[in-house]
Amino acid sequence: MSSSVLWLPDLGRSVDNLLLHKLRTLLTMLGMIFGVAAVVAMLSIGAGAQQQVMAFIEDLGVRNLIVEARETTEFQAFQKMRQQSPGLTFKDIRAMAATVPGLEMVSPRKRFTPSQVIPKPQGELPAVYGVDANFQQIAGLKIASGRFFTQEEAAHAAPVCVLGEAARVRLFGLSDPLGQFVKVNGQWYRTIGVAGAQAVAQTDVAGLPGQDRNNVLYVPTGAAMFRLEDNYSQFRLAEQQRTKRIFDIVMVALASISLLVGGIGIMNIMLASVLERTREIGVRRAIGARRTDIIRQFVMETTLIAVAGGTMGLLLGASMSRLIANFAGWSTIISSGSLGLAFSVSVLIGLVSGVYPAMKASRLDPVQALHYE
Repeated sequence: MSSSVLWLPDLGRSVDNLLLHKLRTLLTMLGMIFGVAAVVAMLSIGAGAQQQVMAFIEDLGVRNLIVEARETTEFQAFQKMRQQSPGLTFKDIRAMAATVPGLEMVSPRKRFTPSQVIPKPQGELPAVYGVDANFQQIAGLKIASGRFFTQEEAAHAAPVCVLGEAARVRLFGLSDPLGQFVKVNGQWYRTIGVAGAQAVAQTDVAGLPGQDRNNVLYVPTGAAMFRLEDNYSQFRLAEQQRTKRIFDIVMVALASISLLVGGIGIMNIMLASVLERTREIGVRRAIGARRTDIIRQFVMETTLIAVAGGTMGLLLGASMSRLIANFAGWSTIISSGSLGLAFSVSVLIGLVSGVYPAMKASRLDPVQALHYE
């Protein structure tokens, strides 16, 4: 007799026992369902973010090189560091332009986070980039309306600005921003152009912070350095990134804990099932069932729970990913790899969780089990 035929009676008994207690079986599956769904949703969000990052890099230009000083986030350490080095300066830019072979264009980029912007934006405050006139060519900016500031305006630190697409919408809505003024931290800038939409990355890429590049005001470097200098802005950006990293860690931990809780739930129910079915186990042992037969039956039940819960979790996770994409506006990608990983982990946890109850059931003394009340 083949081994597959030997498994069929145990499979039938496992299915019958699970269907006999439908509510208990469903409650046992819930941990696995939500755990797998959380893993699938997290992986799909991560895959979507990775796709955005690649588009972001391509939009930047594969021949562009960004050199950025990575500042400390502690103010006292920052002061001590500045006593030894001024960081990146205009002298460094001139040195690179004079000595780096094959360098076609170079532009400084000073980033500020304003504390106040007028008109008051609908949503997050736009960032301010202080750049040179050639930054338009370096970054591949397409001007949707108006123009970019000239080299002469940059040399005179003219109070002019070019709005990113999101900044235009948040500041001026449907009205034409050209010729209008934007007040940033008490300084007025005249809007002379609007940049076209750009690809967006949710995480740090190539030295650029993970912020919507469309929610930006481009101003001449001098107009940023002399009018908006804020020695504390970098520490608020660092705090935002630290908060984002903590959020990512917490989300992954929650998804992992959900699967662990699901495994504990399976083990708990199966231990209770061992006590409930002690007489049944005694009868099976008395008529010749081996310990391996008892182990196989209980492991099969936990595997069925894990497989059914994992399958439902995959469907729920895919639905959650679509809802997140539709309502939150995040890019999500559901890959076969993420589905396979989440399903495999759920089945593995189900198997591991069922081993101990199965071993305990197989070790019951047949005589004592028959007399158990």
